[in-house]
Amino acid sequence: QVQVVQSGGGLVQAGESLTLACTMSGLPSGSTFDDYAMGWFRQPPGKEREAVSCISWSGISTYYADAVTGRFTISRDNAKNTLYLQLNSMKLEDTAVYYCAATRVAAWCATGGGLRWDTDLPRFEHWGQGTQVTVSS
Repeated sequence: QVQVVQSGGGLVQAGESLTLACTMSGLPSGSTFDDYAMGWFRQPPGKEREAVSCISWSGISTYYADAVTGRFTISRDNAKNTLYLQLNSMKLEDTAVYYCAATRVAAWCATGGGLRWDTDLPRFEHWGQGTQVTVSS
């Protein structure tokens, strides 16, 4: 049974940094972490869930929401089955529950894949449990 476990998160002050991690385990035989394009989503209090960033299976292609461009960095270590999100220069409006998600739709988050990464959302086979990030002034 596939498990996706998130770590990191917590309470930080504005301007500080944080790293989120998302590790996948229990993949069935013949399936590997790099079969999946990965993404980070967040749900601010009282708001809808929104796409934050995505990374292709190879790590070559990445996209970011305008609100986090230049401050957040997504990366993956396929050897460790782990996805990361580095959050720098954090702002009050970054406060949210953050989720990682995995999809086998290779075209998502792929350059020339024909999908708009933040709105043409595919089916995500696996989700992390969510982790709270709170930014204080």
